[in-house]
Parts: sequence; structure tokens; C-alpha cells
Amino acid sequence: MEVVKQTAGAGPAAVKRRFWTPARREALVGWVFLIPEIVGMLLLNVFALGFSLYLSFSKWDMLSGLSGIEWIGIGNYKELFHDPAILQALKNNLMYTVMTVPIPIAIALVLAVIINNSVFLKSYFKVVFFIPYISSIIAIAAVWSALLHPSLGPINQILLQLGIDSPPKWLVDPKTSLLSIAIISTWASLGYTIIIYTAGLTNISNEIYEASEIDGASPLKKFFRITVPLLKPTTFFLAITMLIGSFKVFDMISYLTEGGPNNSSTVLVYRIYEEGFRNYDMGYASAISWLLFAIIGVITAATWKIGKE
Repeated sequence: MEVVKQTAGAGPAAVKRRFWTPARREALVGWVFLIPEIVGMLLLNVFALGFSLYLSFSKWDMLSGLSGIEWIGIGNYKELFHDPAILQALKNNLMYTVMTVPIPIAIALVLAVIINNSVFLKSYFKVVFFIPYISSIIAIAAVWSALLHPSLGPINQILLQLGIDSPPKWLVDPKTSLLSIAIISTWASLGYTIIIYTAGLTNISNEIYEASEIDGASPLKKFFRITVPLLKPTTFFLAITMLIGSFKVFDMISYLTEGGPNNSSTVLVYRIYEEGFRNYDMGYASAISWLLFAIIGVITAATWKIGKE
């Protein structure tokens, strides 16, 4: 009987010891440390997304408090497709994407190949190209704002000296404002693209190029038949990230043009800012945000499918 009692009494304790193994204790400690991050993610991401989706079907002047939220269904989305400012912003976004994704990728690829194959002090040139990417966007915008000044800027002064009587007015001309911002953005991000391509080039074996030279391939053929095809994964990665980045541009436009002149450089993110934090219409701003989310999702999915094929 005593043996039975001891065995029965030791049973739960033995089970408890088997449950709280060192691995489980370690896992519990890990989850405890993760709790603040999980709570922050739920509040700042999941809750914010859900609340934004709810607001996109509502009319809400932010100054009126939470009691001022009024459900209006799809009214905001109906208004989106009849709002000339939104249509203009969408058009500008697409034009900006065309100017700041395929062209910079092509330029960066050529420069990366030249630096990798034919330039001394490669590390120096990599750093020189990369410095603008890690610099403050506002600082870059301030410098370019001075350079592109229509009357006092050095660029237009040089053009006048070259005999061009009426050089572009750049940021203050509706015809060239978006182009000017695209040029600045391309210059600022070129270093990052070159670094990524340079890393991709290091993964291409020299034996492939040596074999092509034996077959009599010219440098141009090696570039288009070897380099470009083998860098497709790198190009695909850059295309996805740059596409998403081109639709999120805001700070440079806010500093340089504030969407002007005449909405010629406004984009969807800037319209979200104007509607939400200037007009205080958070419902309409949320609807624009979800429109932007849908556009980025569709473009990313299409690019992903093309890349896989």
C-alpha cells in the first residue's frame, strides 16, 4: 500500500517535471520577450489597418472626435473615380514610375558592368555612387532646389552660356516639374541599384565569359547573351522594390513642389496627406490609401508573374 501511495503521489509531480522541460522554459522566456513587439504590431499594424478600412467607408472630420464618424458605405470610393485631383495624381504616379524604374535600372546595369570590369578603384566609385542614397532626402532636395532655380541656378546658367536662350524652368513649370523630381530621385537612388547589380555580377563565373571569348563573342554579345540573362533575378528584385517605392514617393514632392504647380507633380500619397492632415477628411484619405494598396498589390502580382515566367 505504501509503495502504491508513493507512486500515486509521485505521478503528478513527474508529469509536471516532464511538461516543463528546459526547451519549453526557454521557449516561454522567448515569448515573454516577444510580447511587447506582438502587442505593438497588433496596435500599430493590424488595428490601424482595420480602422483605416472602416474609415474608408465613413465620413469623418478628424477634429470632431470619434463621435463624428458617420458611415456612408461606398460613397468615398464613388467619389474617388470622379475626383479630377485623384485622377491627375494617379496619372502622375504612373508617369513617375515609368521614369524612375526601367530607365534607372538600365543605367545602373551599364554602370555596374563598367565599374566591375573596366574601372580602377572600384570601391571608391561604389562609395561615391552610394553616398546620395544614404543621405537625407530633404538635404538632397534642398541642394537640387538651388541647382534647378529657374534664374539663379547653376544648371540654367550653364545652359544660357551654351546658347540656350530659354532654358527649362524645371520645378516651377507644370511641364517639367514631375520630370525634375524623377531626375533627382533617379540620381539619389542610382547608387543603391549599382551596388545590388555589382553584387549580382560577382555571382557570375568568369569561366562563362572565358568560354564565350574562345567562341569569339564580342563584348556586346557577352553583355546581352550572358550578363543580362544571368542577372534576371537581380533585375526582378530591383523592379519589385522600385515599383513599390515609386508609388510611395512623398517627402521630395512635399519639400520641392507641394504637388504643384497646378497639381502637375501631385501623387497619391501626397493626396492622402492633403485630404487627411490639411482637409481633415480622414475617411476620404483612408479610401485613397486603400486604392493605393490595391494598385501596388496588382502591379506587384503582375510583375511577380512575369518574373516567374
